[in-house]
Amino acid sequence: MGETLPGVSGTEGLRIILFLSVALVVAVVLSTAMGYIRIPVIDVIRIVWFKITGNTDALKQLNGVFPYVVTDVRLPRILTAAIVGAGLGMSGAIFQGILLNPLADPYTLGISSGAAFGASLALVLNISFLSLYTVPLFAFLGAMLTLVAVLSISSVRGQMSSNNLILAGVIVAAILSAGIGFLKYIADEEVSIIIFWLMGSFASKTWYEVFLTGSTVLLGFAVFLFYSRDLNIISLGDQISDSLGVSTGRVKKVLLVAASLVTAVCVSVSGIIGFVGLIIPHLMRFVLGPDNQKLIPASALGGALLLLVADTTTRSVLPHEIPIGILTSLLGGPFFCYIFRKKELGRIHGT
Repeated sequence: MGETLPGVSGTEGLRIILFLSVALVVAVVLSTAMGYIRIPVIDVIRIVWFKITGNTDALKQLNGVFPYVVTDVRLPRILTAAIVGAGLGMSGAIFQGILLNPLADPYTLGISSGAAFGASLALVLNISFLSLYTVPLFAFLGAMLTLVAVLSISSVRGQMSSNNLILAGVIVAAILSAGIGFLKYIADEEVSIIIFWLMGSFASKTWYEVFLTGSTVLLGFAVFLFYSRDLNIISLGDQISDSLGVSTGRVKKVLLVAASLVTAVCVSVSGIIGFVGLIIPHLMRFVLGPDNQKLIPASALGGALLLLVADTTTRSVLPHEIPIGILTSLLGGPFFCYIFRKKELGRIHGT
């Protein structure tokens, strides 16, 4: 089914995906070299090569601080940013494919609000039984409970529609936003910590976050690709997909849960980072067409690139580091308005 969809050819699509892959590798290397301590690119490559092969010759004549800066400080942050961007990008493509709405993204269902409420609750109550991982755990639990609530509200006799999902997400997000406002009101000294977390950041990330987000995003990617042909058919309409033997309701629920799980884990690690799941799938769809077999990997790579470049900009280019959520919102807000305006004009003109 995917081969008959409009868009670029299979060969051209593979070339674009390969180009994005190479660009991502180059961006990771360049980003690792940038920062308060400038490290030559060749030294970054040598250090990474040493970590992979154990060849000590690669570290000869290197500054003794460089290996620590590369492997323990910068790479965990850089890789976490790229992985979170990939997760948000491909989750956005899934949500837009399921809801058939270009304005949909991982935050449409209120998952980010659920994660923010869970994290804020842990911060206000000063819960720390898991040390640094308590806030991410509560953020994850809040996101998943929000998903359960949204699915329960939107389901009628076991059936759910895209409009019901969006409305349920808006309702639950509004309630949770009020709850977050109340928590900030009673937070007293901790209010600044809550506000900073809500704005998103990749500072002080470790290899634990790389493993957690990487394994989750990889699992989600496998699920998305497995159902990508079914998602192509679902985009033709529920009646057509049912007549072609696709279990529309089951596929939608599996993809919704998988995309929400990926988003929840990403948000629990990075805080609230908006619009990545909106911008990237839209751009990739414009370049590649609607075939999800090409769109999903391209959205993952594009999301990784966008968030990595944004994080590198705020970390190494700007005079002072600002929360990355602010930067992505400044980019995504006008883009959201553009898509909304274009969608409304298309509806008015019947296109």
